[in-house]
Order: sequence, then structure tokens, then C-alpha cells
Amino acid sequence: MSTTEPASTPVKSAVRTVLLLEHFASRPGLHSLADIQHDLGLPKSSLYMLLRTLVDLGWVETDATGTRYGIGVRALLVGSSYIDGDEVVAAARPTLDRLSDETTETIHLARMDGTSVVYLATRPSRHYLRPFTRVGRRLPVHSTALGKALLATHTDDEVRRLLPERLEAVTEHTHTDRERLIEELALVREQGYAVDREENTLGLRCFGVAVPYRSPARDAVSCSVPVARLTAGHEQAIRRALFEARDRLALVARRM
Repeated sequence: MSTTEPASTPVKSAVRTVLLLEHFASRPGLHSLADIQHDLGLPKSSLYMLLRTLVDLGWVETDATGTRYGIGVRALLVGSSYIDGDEVVAAARPTLDRLSDETTETIHLARMDGTSVVYLATRPSRHYLRPFTRVGRRLPVHSTALGKALLATHTDDEVRRLLPERLEAVTEHTHTDRERLIEELALVREQGYAVDREENTLGLRCFGVAVPYRSPARDAVSCSVPVARLTAGHEQAIRRALFEARDRLALVARRM
């Protein structure tokens, strides 16, 4: 009789490695062994050996004392290869450039990952007053225009299975009640775009559209504007530009 484990059986060391790297990715900076052990709940001795192995391989870095740990440069290489090898990101570049030119505001292309959206590409605003942005940034799906546009391509029951009843408040304007959020998603489906009204960052309003080259959608495009610079005419122009960008991206993606 074969003693080989089923292919679906998790390998404990691999699971712990991924948990550790994801922990560092979500908490920039350096952390002590005690803090990491407290956050992850892993045995201290095996956690230490795992950290030392990852340090030797370049996936984790330490400070001068060797007692504090953070993400290593090899993680950047893997993240960059994902972006460089993604056909949708490559195909979206001309459309994102055009959208940036038309709106003069900050543009994002993001992908849904569980209960988060992750920035795949950005175009910074030309204005001095502009939001912080970077590729790889992870934000809650329920507090962003990107995320709400993507959630709206799911059924209400799918959203209920995905999100808890009580949602994290990122700002004082964030939806914290799942059912209230679901009510807003009905409007998003009707009008074709989502709005983040300072729900993720105070002083910032964002407009997002899902790119419908698959169903439910996994990618979305958004435009972020400081509230102080947003006028009714500017908002209308942004929505029109987003719809045009959505249609161009969907057409290109379907041809791949």
C-alpha cells in the first residue's frame, strides 16, 4: 500500500513559511522574534529556525543585532515577476496612460484577492495635492471604490459568504454593516460605477469600475481625487473617462 500523502494535504513548513512572509508583507518594518511569535502563534523554536533559514536564503532580513526581522529583497523579485508576467497589466498600460492624461488624477488598476484589493498598476496625479500610492498596496475590499465595484459583480449571497456581518472601520465614513454595504452594491450595479466617499482615506474621493472580461470580475480601475479639488464637472468627466477605459480594457482582455 502506498504511504504517499494526498496532494491536497498541506505541508506544515510550507504553510508556516507563507504565513510568515504574508505577516511581514502586511506589517512593514522590523519585528522581534517575540512579537512575531505572539502574532502568529507558532512554536518559538521552530519559528526561529524558519527565520534563520529564510535569512540565509535572502527572503528575510535582520537588523545589525540579528534580533529583529523583516521582509527580504527576494520577495520583491517575486512580486515584480508577477506584475511583469501578467498579460492584463501589460495590455492595460496604454489605457491607464490615456486615463491619466484625460483626468490628470491618480489612477489605479487593482485585483481582488479574498477580502482585499491589491494594486497592480498606478499612475500618479499631476497635481501637488495627491494621495500616496504604490504597486502591491493591499486595501480592504469594502472600503474602496475598486472593491465595491468588484463586489457588485457578485451576488448578495456571495458577498455575505465573503464578508463578516461587522466590517472594519478604516475611517469614520466606512461601511461597518454588511447589509448596508449590500444595499449600496445594488446602486453600484445600476449606475455601473462605485464611489468611495472618504471611506478609506479622509479627504479623498474615489470612483471605480469593474473590468468585465470575466464574471464575476476580478480587476477594476479607479480614479482618486482630493475632495478639495473635486467639482461636479470634474466628477462627470472622470466617470465618462472611466467608462471608456473599462470598455477598452474589457475588449483587449477578451482577445488575450
